[in-house]
Amino acid sequence: MAMLDRSLSVSPFSSSAAGHAGPGLGVHRERVSVEDLRPYQRPRPISPSPSGEMGDDCCSTQLIDGDGVFNVAGIESFMKTAKLAECGLSYAMVSIMGPQSSGKSTLLNYLFHTNFREMDALRGRSQTTKGIWLARCANIEPSTLVMDLEGTDGRERGEDDTAFEKQSALFALAISDIVLINMWCHDIGREQAANKPLLKTVFQVMMRLFSPRKTTLLFVIRDKTKTPLENLEPVLREDIQKIWDSVPKPQAHTETPLSEFFNVEVVALSSYEEKEELFKEQVATLRQRFFHSIAPGGLAGDRRGVVPASGFSFSAQQIWKVIKENKDLDLPAHKVMVATVRCEEIADDKLVYIRADEEWLQLEEAVQLDIVPGFGKKLTAILDKYLSGYDMEAIYFDEVVRTAKRQQLESKLLEMVHPAYQSMLGHLRSKTLDDFKEAFHKALERGEGFAVAARACIQSFVLKFEKGCEDAAIEQAKWDPSKVRDKLRRDIDAYVASVRAARLSELSAQYEGQLNTALIEPVEALLDAASDDTWPAIRKLLQRETKSAISGFSSSLSAFDIDQATTDKMLAKLEEYARNVVESKAKEEAGRVLIRMKDRFATLFSRDSDSMPRVWTGKEDIRAITKTARSASLKLLSVMAAIRLDDETDNIENTLSLALVDTAKSGNANRSIQSSDPLASSSWEEVQPTKTLITPVQCKSLWRQFKAETEYTVTQAISAQEANKRSNNWLPPPWAIVAILVLGFNEFMTLLRNPLYLAVIFVAFLVGKAIWVQLDISGEFRNGALPGLLSLSTKFLPTVMNILKRLADEGQRPAAPETRRNPELDSKSFRNGVYHNSTSDASSNISSSESGAEYSSPLTQ
Repeated sequence: MAMLDRSLSVSPFSSSAAGHAGPGLGVHRERVSVEDLRPYQRPRPISPSPSGEMGDDCCSTQLIDGDGVFNVAGIESFMKTAKLAECGLSYAMVSIMGPQSSGKSTLLNYLFHTNFREMDALRGRSQTTKGIWLARCANIEPSTLVMDLEGTDGRERGEDDTAFEKQSALFALAISDIVLINMWCHDIGREQAANKPLLKTVFQVMMRLFSPRKTTLLFVIRDKTKTPLENLEPVLREDIQKIWDSVPKPQAHTETPLSEFFNVEVVALSSYEEKEELFKEQVATLRQRFFHSIAPGGLAGDRRGVVPASGFSFSAQQIWKVIKENKDLDLPAHKVMVATVRCEEIADDKLVYIRADEEWLQLEEAVQLDIVPGFGKKLTAILDKYLSGYDMEAIYFDEVVRTAKRQQLESKLLEMVHPAYQSMLGHLRSKTLDDFKEAFHKALERGEGFAVAARACIQSFVLKFEKGCEDAAIEQAKWDPSKVRDKLRRDIDAYVASVRAARLSELSAQYEGQLNTALIEPVEALLDAASDDTWPAIRKLLQRETKSAISGFSSSLSAFDIDQATTDKMLAKLEEYARNVVESKAKEEAGRVLIRMKDRFATLFSRDSDSMPRVWTGKEDIRAITKTARSASLKLLSVMAAIRLDDETDNIENTLSLALVDTAKSGNANRSIQSSDPLASSSWEEVQPTKTLITPVQCKSLWRQFKAETEYTVTQAISAQEANKRSNNWLPPPWAIVAILVLGFNEFMTLLRNPLYLAVIFVAFLVGKAIWVQLDISGEFRNGALPGLLSLSTKFLPTVMNILKRLADEGQRPAAPETRRNPELDSKSFRNGVYHNSTSDASSNISSSESGAEYSSPLTQ
């Protein structure tokens, strides 16, 4: 028999324990009552373990009952009690097979200090262990689990019921690192020994494991005889090889040696009943081989297919389920499946835990209200805590599955915290925008240029926002804040644009107001003057003020850093505004042209060249004065008829003169010659309709109305002149003088004969003269007969009473010793008083004329 390779093939391992797994596995569990668990409870062993301990901390439980039912509640309780989930990969799985009543349980109790039930030899030989039992070995590192399998070849199941034997053997090979084969020493070399069916079963079920890992088969020879182990071992190995060669194998493993699947070890123990102390010593020596069994060179064998301890419960359930369904067991696929389920469970646990995490809840609540300093670091720490916890718990599962599930967990975590991150960016954007507005206004108030202040503030606060984004960023995600940054930039640009528009509007209004002040009143004064130089002067004024305003406006616009096209457009708009101001004022003045014409006519007609009121003495040429005043008014009408800002010539004045002034002079002959009326039109030649203020038809209508309203003034002037001529002619006509001399000869002679009549007449003359002078009769009749009579009627009686009062006062005054006053001086003084009064009346009349809105004739006044 070829010698088998006895070397142990052990993969590297990690002794660090994984973290607590959290809630139970995601598999279906049936509700188990207390009564249902009673069959699985084990009594204490009858005798203590070799160390004197009773095995209280071995946590033994029935894993699978005799009917093949998996104890889900028992394995869960065992996992928690033994704290198996904390072991990670640092645990070993040992199982024992052998014939019924071969001392398997006894060996395990002494070897691992467990409390499996042992057979009572005094009561006879019978089946003690039913199904599969699981216990934790006491005081062995790493944590070692041991399974006690139901014995083979038992009479209770019979010869034909071998299904459970094969299923339990396959289950043990699938999950165990070390399988103890318990056999009697006297069976070695026998053809029909009990160990051969057992080995055939082991080798047959091994073929149902796709890609099995290398398992250590530790053959324990019981009740060793005097035959040395060196002689027994070759025979045993030869028998094993024969059995292996005889077992049917798949095509892929026809030539596969036994060493590819098993590491074979052989030990021998003395009889427990005959040499108990020696048995215990040998068992204690064998126990030492299970310490650090998973270390290089230990008994644990190949660790490639090991399932992390936190997944042991689920893995065992699924393996038994597949075995019970009589399916071939694919251990690599099973390993992936276990890793998938357990990693999902771990990830779900982490999601549940983080949703209830107080630190995360406080951070989430705080970021909904305002900016949280250090948000990124805090959130990174929270996520790292749970991702690290996942890594610790899932570190021993399949790397591909573990990584994929970690990525899914990370995605879910990031999806959960992303709204908080967005809220943080939203607060940061709002705060940055508010701070920008405040800083921008302060910069403008300090007098900084608009463009300079805008660039500086934008650069500063965008950089501030980016730093805030860096502070909010988390290490687990490379979230791009560019969309929020772009929105912030759009908001800033929109705000800057609105402020720029407002500032430009204020600036435009400022220069428009400046143009209004500089143009409206001067244009009004120039239009009121209405001369040939009016529109040239207005054009010159417009050009000067427009140039000044545009220069200042252009200088102010340079601070806004706007494009040249916009600048040119705004300057053109300001220039157009200046032109509109002049045109609007011209239209306004054109609407009052009739009043202006009447004012001008009244001024020129009623005042002389020195601006003094005219006194119609009879020497004035009223016709010439009227013509001059009307010509000046016509000049005003021609100036107001059209806007002349483009220095274009027109024939408006000549047309108006020919149609309104020269026609009246030329008479009917010229009217018959004219083929048409030049003013019978709605537009002027060589003048655009948009530049027309008063159409020819309107000019004709206005002139007609003007003449009608000024005709009365001329009539009054003529009447006043004629009245003045009459009041200045004292002598009657010659025929009247001759008639007086002829008819009054008798009266004259009577006066000569009676001097008393002459004295009476003289006194009457003096009184009449005084009344004449006092009343200024000549002055009163200067304005006409009827106004003079009305004025004298009101003044006559008070004047007579005043004269009589003075005469009475003079008669009552006592005679003074001084020399009698000169009558001429008294008369002169009297006359001075009269003169003074008349002068005052004349002055009042003149003042009344100057204060009137329109000039009228003296008769009217």
